[in-house]
Amino acid sequence: MARKQSLLSELRAVQKKHGDFESMDLLIPDLNGILKGKRVRRGEMDKACKGGFVFCAGATMLTGLGEVVSGVPYGADDGDPDLPAKLIPGSIVPVPWSNKPMGQAFFRLVGEDGGDFFCDPRTVLENALKPLAKRGLKPVVATELEFYLLDGKSEELRIGAPMIPGTDRPQPGTQVYNPDDLFEVEAFLDDVYAWCEAQKVPAEAAISEYSAGQFEINLHHVDDAVLACDHAVMLKRIIKAAAKKHGFIACFMAKPFEEDAGCGLHIHMSIVDRNGKNYFSQDKEKMALPPFSARLRHAVGGLLKIMPEATLIGAPNANSYRRLRPDMFAPVEPNWGVNHRVVSIRIPESDEKNLRFEHRTAGADANPYLVMAGVVAGAHHGMKNRIDPGPMVEQGAEIVPKLKIPNRWEAAIDKFQRSKVLPEYLGKDYCKYYAMVRRAEAEQYHNKIAQLDFDWYLRGV
Repeated sequence: MARKQSLLSELRAVQKKHGDFESMDLLIPDLNGILKGKRVRRGEMDKACKGGFVFCAGATMLTGLGEVVSGVPYGADDGDPDLPAKLIPGSIVPVPWSNKPMGQAFFRLVGEDGGDFFCDPRTVLENALKPLAKRGLKPVVATELEFYLLDGKSEELRIGAPMIPGTDRPQPGTQVYNPDDLFEVEAFLDDVYAWCEAQKVPAEAAISEYSAGQFEINLHHVDDAVLACDHAVMLKRIIKAAAKKHGFIACFMAKPFEEDAGCGLHIHMSIVDRNGKNYFSQDKEKMALPPFSARLRHAVGGLLKIMPEATLIGAPNANSYRRLRPDMFAPVEPNWGVNHRVVSIRIPESDEKNLRFEHRTAGADANPYLVMAGVVAGAHHGMKNRIDPGPMVEQGAEIVPKLKIPNRWEAAIDKFQRSKVLPEYLGKDYCKYYAMVRRAEAEQYHNKIAQLDFDWYLRGV
Protein backbone atom coordinates (compact mmCIF):
# COMPACT_ATOMS: atom_id res chain seq x y z
CA MET A 1 0.00 0.00 0.00
CA ALA A 2 2.84 2.39 0.79
CA ARG A 3 4.25 2.07 -2.71
CA LYS A 4 0.84 2.75 -4.31
CA GLN A 5 0.34 5.86 -2.21
CA SER A 6 3.89 7.05 -2.88
CA LEU A 7 3.31 6.74 -6.62
CA LEU A 8 0.12 8.78 -6.34
CA SER A 9 1.95 11.35 -4.24
CA GLU A 10 4.74 11.40 -6.81
CA LEU A 11 2.24 12.00 -9.61
CA ARG A 12 0.58 14.82 -7.69
CA ALA A 13 3.92 16.46 -6.92
CA VAL A 14 5.05 16.37 -10.56
CA GLN A 15 1.70 17.73 -11.75
CA LYS A 16 1.79 20.49 -9.15
CA LYS A 17 5.06 21.68 -10.64
CA HIS A 18 4.35 21.10 -14.33
CA GLY A 19 0.55 21.23 -14.63
CA ASP A 20 -2.11 18.53 -14.77
CA PHE A 21 -1.30 15.96 -17.43
CA GLU A 22 -3.91 15.21 -20.05
CA SER A 23 -2.15 11.94 -20.84
CA MET A 24 0.87 9.90 -19.81
CA ASP A 25 3.16 7.54 -21.72
CA LEU A 26 3.94 4.33 -19.85
CA LEU A 27 7.23 2.93 -21.15
CA ILE A 28 9.34 -0.23 -21.03
CA PRO A 29 12.52 -0.98 -23.03
CA ASP A 30 12.47 -4.04 -25.24
CA LEU A 31 15.29 -6.42 -26.13
CA ASN A 32 16.70 -3.79 -28.53
CA GLY A 33 16.46 -0.92 -26.05
CA ILE A 34 13.54 0.48 -28.07
CA LEU A 35 10.84 1.89 -25.83
CA LYS A 36 7.46 0.18 -25.99
CA GLY A 37 4.34 0.99 -24.00
CA LYS A 38 1.00 2.71 -24.12
CA ARG A 39 -0.56 6.13 -23.57
CA VAL A 40 -3.20 6.51 -20.89
CA ARG A 41 -5.63 9.38 -20.46
CA ARG A 42 -6.23 11.47 -17.36
CA GLY A 43 -8.72 9.12 -15.75
CA GLU A 44 -6.41 6.09 -16.01
CA MET A 45 -3.33 7.68 -14.43
CA ASP A 46 -4.49 7.25 -10.85
CA LYS A 47 -5.46 3.67 -11.56
CA ALA A 48 -2.00 2.91 -12.96
CA CYS A 49 -0.42 4.40 -9.83
CA LYS A 50 -2.74 2.60 -7.41
CA GLY A 51 -3.10 -0.88 -8.84
CA GLY A 52 -0.96 -1.06 -11.94
CA PHE A 53 -2.27 -2.39 -15.25
CA VAL A 54 -1.57 -5.22 -17.70
CA PHE A 55 0.65 -5.19 -20.77
CA CYS A 56 1.74 -7.53 -23.55
CA ALA A 57 4.72 -9.47 -22.17
CA GLY A 58 6.05 -10.34 -25.62
CA ALA A 59 6.73 -6.67 -26.34
CA THR A 60 10.05 -7.08 -24.53
CA MET A 61 11.32 -9.77 -26.95
CA LEU A 62 10.63 -8.35 -30.41
CA THR A 63 13.00 -8.00 -33.35
CA GLY A 64 14.26 -4.60 -34.41
CA LEU A 65 11.29 -4.46 -36.79
CA GLY A 66 8.89 -5.06 -33.90
CA GLU A 67 8.04 -8.62 -34.97
CA VAL A 68 7.60 -11.76 -32.86
CA VAL A 69 9.82 -14.79 -33.36
CA SER A 70 8.46 -18.32 -33.38
CA GLY A 71 9.66 -20.36 -30.42
CA VAL A 72 10.08 -17.38 -28.11
CA PRO A 73 7.53 -17.47 -25.26
CA TYR A 74 4.90 -14.79 -24.72
CA GLY A 75 4.52 -14.49 -28.48
CA ALA A 76 2.39 -15.81 -31.30
CA ASP A 77 2.91 -19.47 -30.32
CA ASP A 78 1.26 -19.15 -26.90
CA GLY A 79 -1.34 -16.50 -27.59
CA ASP A 80 0.66 -13.32 -26.90
CA PRO A 81 -0.45 -13.12 -23.23
CA ASP A 82 -0.49 -10.09 -20.95
CA LEU A 83 1.25 -9.84 -17.59
CA PRO A 84 0.67 -7.47 -14.68
CA ALA A 85 2.68 -4.27 -14.84
CA LYS A 86 3.66 -1.73 -12.19
CA LEU A 87 5.16 1.74 -12.45
CA ILE A 88 8.74 2.41 -11.38
CA PRO A 89 8.84 4.77 -8.37
CA GLY A 90 10.71 7.97 -9.14
CA SER A 91 10.23 7.72 -12.91
CA ILE A 92 7.24 10.06 -13.38
CA VAL A 93 8.35 13.15 -15.33
CA PRO A 94 6.80 15.67 -17.73
CA VAL A 95 7.17 15.43 -21.50
CA PRO A 96 8.20 19.02 -22.36
CA TRP A 97 8.01 18.60 -26.14
CA SER A 98 4.34 17.58 -26.10
CA ASN A 99 1.82 20.11 -27.40
CA LYS A 100 -0.40 19.44 -24.38
CA PRO A 101 0.54 18.80 -20.72
CA MET A 102 1.80 15.24 -20.69
CA GLY A 103 3.82 12.89 -18.50
CA GLN A 104 5.79 9.70 -18.85
CA ALA A 105 6.88 6.90 -16.53
CA PHE A 106 8.73 3.61 -16.76
CA PHE A 107 7.08 0.37 -15.76
CA ARG A 108 8.15 -3.21 -15.21
CA LEU A 109 6.37 -6.49 -15.79
CA VAL A 110 5.53 -9.01 -13.07
CA GLY A 111 6.21 -12.65 -13.87
CA GLU A 112 3.71 -15.46 -13.47
CA ASP A 113 5.42 -16.42 -10.19
CA GLY A 114 4.84 -12.92 -8.80
CA GLY A 115 8.49 -11.94 -9.17
CA ASP A 116 10.14 -9.67 -11.71
CA PHE A 117 9.75 -10.79 -15.33
CA PHE A 118 12.91 -12.46 -16.65
CA CYS A 119 12.59 -10.92 -20.14
CA ASP A 120 12.50 -7.33 -18.85
CA PRO A 121 15.94 -5.75 -19.56
CA ARG A 122 15.71 -3.98 -16.21
CA THR A 123 15.43 -7.36 -14.48
CA VAL A 124 18.35 -8.74 -16.51
CA LEU A 125 20.59 -5.91 -15.30
CA GLU A 126 19.40 -6.23 -11.71
CA ASN A 127 20.24 -9.94 -11.78
CA ALA A 128 23.70 -9.20 -13.14
CA LEU A 129 24.31 -6.76 -10.28
CA LYS A 130 23.50 -9.26 -7.51
CA PRO A 131 26.94 -10.94 -7.29
CA LEU A 132 28.61 -7.55 -6.74
CA ALA A 133 25.97 -6.57 -4.19
CA LYS A 134 26.66 -9.75 -2.21
CA ARG A 135 30.22 -8.51 -1.79
CA GLY A 136 29.00 -5.11 -0.63
CA LEU A 137 30.05 -3.49 -3.90
CA LYS A 138 28.21 -1.06 -6.14
CA PRO A 139 29.14 0.28 -9.60
CA VAL A 140 29.28 4.01 -10.18
CA VAL A 141 28.61 4.54 -13.87
CA ALA A 142 28.03 7.04 -16.63
CA THR A 143 27.20 6.65 -20.31
CA GLU A 144 28.31 8.57 -23.38
CA LEU A 145 26.17 8.48 -26.53
CA GLU A 146 27.32 9.44 -30.02
CA PHE A 147 24.87 10.29 -32.79
CA TYR A 148 24.51 12.06 -36.12
CA LEU A 149 22.14 14.88 -36.95
CA LEU A 150 20.76 14.57 -40.46
CA ASP A 151 18.77 17.03 -42.49
CA GLY A 152 15.08 16.16 -42.25
CA LYS A 153 14.72 16.33 -46.03
CA SER A 154 17.87 14.50 -47.12
CA GLU A 155 19.76 11.57 -45.61
CA GLU A 156 23.00 12.77 -47.17
CA LEU A 157 23.10 16.31 -45.75
CA ARG A 158 24.44 16.31 -42.24
CA ILE A 159 23.63 19.19 -39.97
CA GLY A 160 26.68 20.65 -38.27
CA ALA A 161 28.87 20.50 -41.36
CA PRO A 162 29.54 24.23 -41.92
CA MET A 163 29.56 25.62 -45.42
CA ILE A 164 32.62 27.03 -47.12
CA PRO A 165 32.12 30.83 -46.90
CA GLY A 166 30.48 32.21 -50.00
CA THR A 167 29.38 28.80 -51.30
CA ASP A 168 26.69 26.20 -50.74
CA ARG A 169 29.28 23.43 -50.37
CA PRO A 170 30.10 21.83 -47.02
CA GLN A 171 33.52 22.32 -45.46
CA PRO A 172 35.57 19.12 -46.04
CA GLY A 173 37.42 17.40 -43.23
CA THR A 174 36.33 16.29 -39.81
CA GLN A 175 37.06 19.47 -37.82
CA VAL A 176 36.82 17.24 -34.74
CA TYR A 177 36.12 18.97 -31.40
CA ASN A 178 35.48 22.30 -33.14
CA PRO A 179 33.31 24.28 -30.69
CA ASP A 180 32.05 26.50 -33.50
CA ASP A 181 30.19 23.48 -34.91
CA LEU A 182 28.03 23.49 -31.77
CA PHE A 183 26.74 26.94 -32.73
CA GLU A 184 25.27 25.33 -35.86
CA VAL A 185 22.91 23.37 -33.60
CA GLU A 186 22.69 25.75 -30.63
CA ALA A 187 18.89 25.95 -30.55
CA PHE A 188 18.69 22.15 -30.69
CA LEU A 189 21.13 21.80 -27.80
CA ASP A 190 19.26 24.41 -25.77
CA ASP A 191 16.12 22.29 -26.00
CA VAL A 192 18.00 19.08 -25.20
CA TYR A 193 19.44 20.55 -22.01
CA ALA A 194 16.16 22.18 -20.95
CA TRP A 195 14.21 18.96 -21.48
CA CYS A 196 16.90 16.91 -19.71
CA GLU A 197 16.55 19.21 -16.72
CA ALA A 198 12.77 18.83 -16.74
CA GLN A 199 13.10 15.02 -16.85
CA LYS A 200 15.95 14.87 -14.31
CA VAL A 201 18.41 13.48 -16.86
CA PRO A 202 21.91 14.64 -15.78
CA ALA A 203 23.24 15.72 -19.18
CA GLU A 204 26.77 17.07 -19.16
CA ALA A 205 29.18 18.06 -21.93
CA ALA A 206 28.31 18.21 -25.62
CA ILE A 207 31.09 17.57 -28.14
CA SER A 208 31.36 17.95 -31.90
CA GLU A 209 32.70 14.52 -32.77
CA TYR A 210 35.04 13.05 -35.37
CA SER A 211 32.77 13.33 -38.42
CA ALA A 212 30.75 16.19 -39.81
CA GLY A 213 27.34 16.30 -38.18
CA GLN A 214 28.35 13.86 -35.44
CA PHE A 215 27.93 14.79 -31.78
CA GLU A 216 28.28 13.28 -28.34
CA ILE A 217 26.44 14.11 -25.13
CA ASN A 218 27.76 12.78 -21.83
CA LEU A 219 25.82 11.98 -18.67
CA HIS A 220 26.94 12.41 -15.06
CA HIS A 221 28.09 9.42 -13.00
CA VAL A 222 25.45 7.91 -10.72
CA ASP A 223 25.69 5.08 -8.20
CA ASP A 224 22.65 3.29 -9.60
CA ALA A 225 23.41 1.30 -12.77
CA VAL A 226 19.73 0.81 -13.64
CA LEU A 227 19.03 4.53 -13.26
CA ALA A 228 22.02 5.30 -15.48
CA CYS A 229 20.44 3.18 -18.22
CA ASP A 230 17.10 4.92 -17.69
CA HIS A 231 18.96 8.18 -18.26
CA ALA A 232 20.49 6.84 -21.48
CA VAL A 233 17.20 5.78 -23.07
CA MET A 234 15.53 8.98 -21.89
CA LEU A 235 18.34 11.03 -23.44
CA LYS A 236 17.85 9.21 -26.73
CA ARG A 237 14.16 10.05 -26.68
CA ILE A 238 14.87 13.68 -25.84
CA ILE A 239 17.46 14.02 -28.61
CA LYS A 240 15.09 12.51 -31.18
CA ALA A 241 12.26 14.83 -30.10
CA ALA A 242 14.48 17.93 -30.18
CA ALA A 243 15.85 16.94 -33.57
CA LYS A 244 12.36 16.57 -34.98
CA LYS A 245 11.36 19.99 -33.64
CA HIS A 246 14.27 21.62 -35.48
CA GLY A 247 13.84 19.77 -38.76
CA PHE A 248 16.62 17.25 -38.15
CA ILE A 249 16.74 13.49 -37.83
CA ALA A 250 18.76 12.07 -34.94
CA CYS A 251 20.57 8.93 -36.07
CA PHE A 252 21.88 6.44 -33.50
CA MET A 253 22.83 3.77 -36.03
CA ALA A 254 26.23 2.28 -35.27
CA LYS A 255 27.58 3.01 -38.75
CA PRO A 256 25.37 5.24 -40.91
CA PHE A 257 28.19 6.30 -43.29
CA GLU A 258 30.65 3.87 -44.82
CA GLU A 259 33.83 5.93 -44.57
CA ASP A 260 33.01 8.04 -41.53
CA ALA A 261 33.25 7.30 -37.83
CA GLY A 262 30.61 5.09 -36.25
CA CYS A 263 28.57 5.91 -33.16
CA GLY A 264 29.40 4.29 -29.84
CA LEU A 265 27.83 3.79 -26.45
CA HIS A 266 30.71 4.17 -24.00
CA ILE A 267 30.34 3.19 -20.35
CA HIS A 268 32.54 4.57 -17.59
CA MET A 269 32.55 2.42 -14.46
CA SER A 270 34.20 2.51 -11.07
CA ILE A 271 33.18 0.33 -8.12
CA VAL A 272 32.71 1.52 -4.54
CA ASP A 273 32.45 -0.40 -1.28
CA ARG A 274 29.89 -0.03 1.52
CA ASN A 275 31.65 3.13 2.69
CA GLY A 276 31.58 4.72 -0.75
CA LYS A 277 35.34 4.34 -1.28
CA ASN A 278 36.79 3.39 -4.64
CA TYR A 279 37.28 -0.38 -4.58
CA PHE A 280 39.87 -0.34 -7.36
CA SER A 281 42.15 1.93 -5.30
CA GLN A 282 42.05 -0.23 -2.16
CA ASP A 283 44.64 -2.91 -2.62
CA LYS A 284 48.25 -3.68 -1.83
CA GLU A 285 49.08 -1.59 -4.87
CA LYS A 286 47.28 1.68 -4.21
CA MET A 287 48.68 3.72 -7.05
CA ALA A 288 46.28 5.21 -9.57
CA LEU A 289 48.86 4.98 -12.33
CA PRO A 290 50.12 1.86 -14.15
CA PRO A 291 50.36 -1.00 -13.24
CA PHE A 292 47.21 -0.29 -11.19
CA SER A 293 45.73 -2.37 -8.42
CA ALA A 294 45.11 -6.09 -8.81
CA ARG A 295 41.37 -5.46 -8.45
CA LEU A 296 41.23 -3.15 -11.46
CA ARG A 297 43.46 -5.46 -13.48
CA HIS A 298 41.26 -8.46 -12.70
CA ALA A 299 38.08 -6.56 -13.59
CA VAL A 300 39.62 -5.61 -16.93
CA GLY A 301 40.82 -9.20 -17.38
CA GLY A 302 37.28 -10.50 -17.00
CA LEU A 303 35.93 -7.96 -19.48
CA LEU A 304 38.55 -8.94 -22.05
CA LYS A 305 38.00 -12.65 -21.44
CA ILE A 306 34.28 -12.56 -22.21
CA MET A 307 34.41 -9.82 -24.85
CA PRO A 308 34.10 -12.11 -27.91
CA GLU A 309 31.03 -13.89 -26.48
CA ALA A 310 29.51 -10.57 -25.30
CA THR A 311 29.97 -8.79 -28.64
CA LEU A 312 26.39 -9.58 -29.67
CA ILE A 313 25.06 -7.49 -26.77
CA GLY A 314 26.93 -4.37 -27.84
CA ALA A 315 26.53 -5.07 -31.56
CA PRO A 316 22.98 -6.40 -31.85
CA ASN A 317 22.08 -5.45 -35.43
CA ALA A 318 23.32 -5.97 -38.98
CA ASN A 319 24.54 -2.39 -39.19
CA SER A 320 26.46 -2.80 -35.91
CA TYR A 321 29.17 -4.85 -37.62
CA ARG A 322 29.91 -2.18 -40.19
CA ARG A 323 31.31 -0.16 -37.27
CA LEU A 324 33.69 -2.90 -36.09
CA ARG A 325 36.40 -2.18 -38.63
CA PRO A 326 40.09 -1.44 -38.09
CA ASP A 327 41.27 2.18 -38.43
CA MET A 328 37.82 3.59 -37.70
CA PHE A 329 38.27 4.48 -34.01
CA ALA A 330 36.22 1.42 -33.09
CA PRO A 331 37.79 -1.34 -30.98
CA VAL A 332 38.20 -4.67 -32.75
CA GLU A 333 40.51 -6.39 -30.23
CA PRO A 334 40.10 -7.46 -26.59
CA ASN A 335 42.80 -5.06 -25.35
CA TRP A 336 43.30 -2.32 -22.81
CA GLY A 337 45.45 0.71 -22.17
CA VAL A 338 45.76 4.19 -20.74
CA ASN A 339 44.68 7.21 -22.75
CA HIS A 340 44.30 5.24 -25.98
CA ARG A 341 41.02 5.66 -27.89
CA VAL A 342 41.34 2.58 -30.06
CA VAL A 343 41.48 0.02 -27.26
CA SER A 344 38.37 -1.80 -26.03
CA ILE A 345 38.93 -0.98 -22.35
CA ARG A 346 40.47 2.44 -21.77
CA ILE A 347 41.73 3.69 -18.40
CA PRO A 348 41.09 7.45 -18.41
CA GLU A 349 43.27 9.93 -16.55
CA SER A 350 42.18 9.51 -12.94
CA ASP A 351 43.24 9.47 -9.31
CA GLU A 352 42.51 7.14 -6.40
CA LYS A 353 39.03 8.58 -5.88
CA ASN A 354 37.75 8.19 -9.43
CA LEU A 355 39.89 5.34 -10.77
CA ARG A 356 37.72 3.65 -13.40
CA PHE A 357 37.63 1.99 -16.80
CA GLU A 358 35.81 3.00 -19.98
CA HIS A 359 34.15 0.19 -21.95
CA ARG A 360 34.18 1.23 -25.63
CA THR A 361 33.00 -1.71 -27.76
CA ALA A 362 29.22 -1.16 -27.82
CA GLY A 363 27.47 0.82 -30.52
CA ALA A 364 24.91 3.55 -29.94
CA ASP A 365 22.28 1.16 -31.33
CA ALA A 366 22.69 -1.25 -28.40
CA ASN A 367 20.39 -1.72 -25.42
CA PRO A 368 22.06 0.17 -22.51
CA TYR A 369 20.61 -2.17 -19.87
CA LEU A 370 22.05 -5.25 -21.55
CA VAL A 371 25.40 -3.63 -22.31
CA MET A 372 25.64 -2.55 -18.67
CA ALA A 373 24.73 -6.08 -17.55
CA GLY A 374 27.49 -7.51 -19.74
CA VAL A 375 30.04 -5.03 -18.37
CA VAL A 376 29.04 -5.80 -14.78
CA ALA A 377 29.25 -9.53 -15.52
CA GLY A 378 32.72 -9.26 -17.02
CA ALA A 379 34.09 -7.13 -14.19
CA HIS A 380 32.74 -9.44 -11.47
CA HIS A 381 33.84 -12.58 -13.34
CA GLY A 382 37.35 -11.18 -13.62
CA MET A 383 37.64 -10.20 -9.96
CA LYS A 384 36.13 -13.47 -8.76
CA ASN A 385 38.55 -15.58 -10.81
CA ARG A 386 41.53 -13.20 -10.64
CA ILE A 387 41.86 -13.08 -14.42
CA ASP A 388 45.00 -11.37 -15.66
CA PRO A 389 44.34 -8.92 -18.53
CA GLY A 390 47.78 -9.27 -20.06
CA PRO A 391 50.03 -6.36 -21.03
CA MET A 392 48.55 -2.97 -21.71
CA VAL A 393 48.70 -1.20 -25.03
CA GLU A 394 51.18 1.59 -24.38
CA GLN A 395 50.03 5.15 -24.81
CA GLY A 396 50.61 6.17 -28.43
CA ALA A 397 51.27 2.61 -29.58
CA GLU A 398 49.99 1.42 -32.96
CA ILE A 399 47.65 -1.56 -32.80
CA VAL A 400 47.92 -4.33 -35.38
CA PRO A 401 44.44 -5.88 -35.43
CA LYS A 402 44.02 -9.64 -35.16
CA LEU A 403 40.22 -9.41 -35.21
CA LYS A 404 39.58 -11.51 -32.12
CA ILE A 405 36.23 -9.78 -31.65
CA PRO A 406 33.68 -11.21 -34.11
CA ASN A 407 32.97 -8.66 -36.83
CA ARG A 408 30.13 -10.56 -38.49
CA TRP A 409 26.62 -10.96 -37.09
CA GLU A 410 26.31 -14.75 -37.29
CA ALA A 411 29.76 -15.29 -35.79
CA ALA A 412 28.81 -13.12 -32.83
CA ILE A 413 25.55 -15.05 -32.35
CA ASP A 414 27.48 -18.32 -32.39
CA LYS A 415 29.93 -17.12 -29.74
CA PHE A 416 27.11 -15.73 -27.59
CA GLN A 417 25.26 -19.06 -27.71
CA ARG A 418 28.38 -20.93 -26.61
CA SER A 419 29.00 -18.59 -23.66
CA LYS A 420 29.37 -20.24 -20.27
CA VAL A 421 29.70 -16.99 -18.32
CA LEU A 422 26.90 -14.69 -19.49
CA PRO A 423 23.99 -17.05 -18.67
CA GLU A 424 25.16 -17.08 -15.04
CA TYR A 425 24.58 -13.34 -14.84
CA LEU A 426 21.89 -12.53 -17.42
CA GLY A 427 19.88 -15.73 -16.98
CA LYS A 428 19.96 -18.93 -19.03
CA ASP A 429 16.48 -18.50 -20.47
CA TYR A 430 17.05 -14.87 -21.35
CA CYS A 431 20.29 -15.66 -23.19
CA LYS A 432 18.56 -18.50 -25.04
CA TYR A 433 15.70 -16.36 -26.29
CA TYR A 434 17.88 -13.33 -26.97
CA ALA A 435 20.00 -15.42 -29.33
CA MET A 436 16.88 -16.84 -30.99
CA VAL A 437 15.55 -13.36 -31.74
CA ARG A 438 18.89 -12.15 -33.03
CA ARG A 439 19.37 -15.19 -35.28
CA ALA A 440 15.85 -14.95 -36.71
CA GLU A 441 16.44 -11.28 -37.50
CA ALA A 442 19.82 -12.06 -39.07
CA GLU A 443 18.28 -14.69 -41.32
CA GLN A 444 15.50 -12.32 -42.34
CA TYR A 445 18.02 -9.58 -43.10
CA HIS A 446 20.29 -11.74 -45.23
CA ASN A 447 17.39 -13.19 -47.19
CA LYS A 448 16.57 -9.74 -48.55
CA ILE A 449 17.82 -8.96 -52.05
CA ALA A 450 19.55 -5.58 -51.91
CA GLN A 451 20.29 -3.20 -54.77
CA LEU A 452 23.97 -3.96 -54.18
CA ASP A 453 23.42 -7.51 -55.41
CA PHE A 454 22.33 -6.17 -58.82
CA ASP A 455 25.11 -3.54 -58.88
CA TRP A 456 27.80 -6.15 -58.29
CA TYR A 457 26.51 -9.22 -60.11
CA LEU A 458 23.77 -8.47 -62.66
CA ARG A 459 26.08 -7.78 -65.61
CA GLY A 460 29.07 -9.89 -64.69
CA VAL A 461 27.68 -13.28 -63.75
